[in-house]
Amino acid sequence: MPETIPDAGRQMTDADTASVTFADLEGLLEERRLVVERALEGLTPQGESPAVRAAVAYSLLSPAKRLRPILALLVAEILRGDPKSVVPAACAVEMVHTSSLILDDLPCMDDAAARRGRPACHVAHGEATAILAAFALLNRAFEVLAEGWPGCPDDAARTAISRELARAVGLTGMIAGQAADLAMTDRTIDFPTLEFIHSRKTGALFIAAAALGAQAAGAQAAERAAVAAYAKNLGLAFQIVDDVIDVTGRVEDAGKDVGKDLKKVTFVSFAGVEGARQLAGELVLASREALAGFGPRAKPLLDLASYVVARRR
Repeated sequence: MPETIPDAGRQMTDADTASVTFADLEGLLEERRLVVERALEGLTPQGESPAVRAAVAYSLLSPAKRLRPILALLVAEILRGDPKSVVPAACAVEMVHTSSLILDDLPCMDDAAARRGRPACHVAHGEATAILAAFALLNRAFEVLAEGWPGCPDDAARTAISRELARAVGLTGMIAGQAADLAMTDRTIDFPTLEFIHSRKTGALFIAAAALGAQAAGAQAAERAAVAAYAKNLGLAFQIVDDVIDVTGRVEDAGKDVGKDLKKVTFVSFAGVEGARQLAGELVLASREALAGFGPRAKPLLDLASYVVARRR
């Protein structure tokens, strides 16, 4: 655990966020991404197995958007929390996310050969080592939250954060979504089942990231509910865009396998490419409406929602 937390930048005021334009968002995301990347380097799990350490670093520190930890930071900031107090917890979310990607890519799961613009972890390091790396990252995430850090939220807040993150990856969250996804391969499913799968497989961690930022900022119940509604719609929109990218994108642009979901029912299967894009736009609109009570200081999160729909990888 590092002795000091990297500076996440000064807290944004209402005047700051009112002046942020969509063109500025790329710079804001890059600034926050670098904060997360620096912190991840110091928090990467160590141990006695060089092979597992190498696989962990390969997956965790590979180039990535870091949207989930950035979401946690931005939520804390619009709620006027100290962003530096959130960074390690946001990194815990990224560790959990990376762990899930390693497992999702395995031949017995989604059987993907590429991730984040490079060979998937099991391709580069072998299946057994990849599985061990995934569990090392999952365990390290909760170790970070349990240990605390300078300026961290109090024990009660960290317990709430840990509980939220555990639920996001448990049998009511990502595991439930992945299990249903695997069970429905090559089968006809209805729209509610598809929404169930992806609201848990993808959406649950977006909700946890937003909840983490809100908890760390000491948000009130109404504020937590608002950002949770925002994150729920954002996460589902993110997945729909992923489905579109799987059909329309190229491996070199997407940074991962494309065309892998042709044997599955997806949002594109239901609505077509343009229909899926329209649905994603409607979800983004709902996510933006959830933040209406925050006024202009929510603009970075509003722009983030627009970015999610516009992205090509």
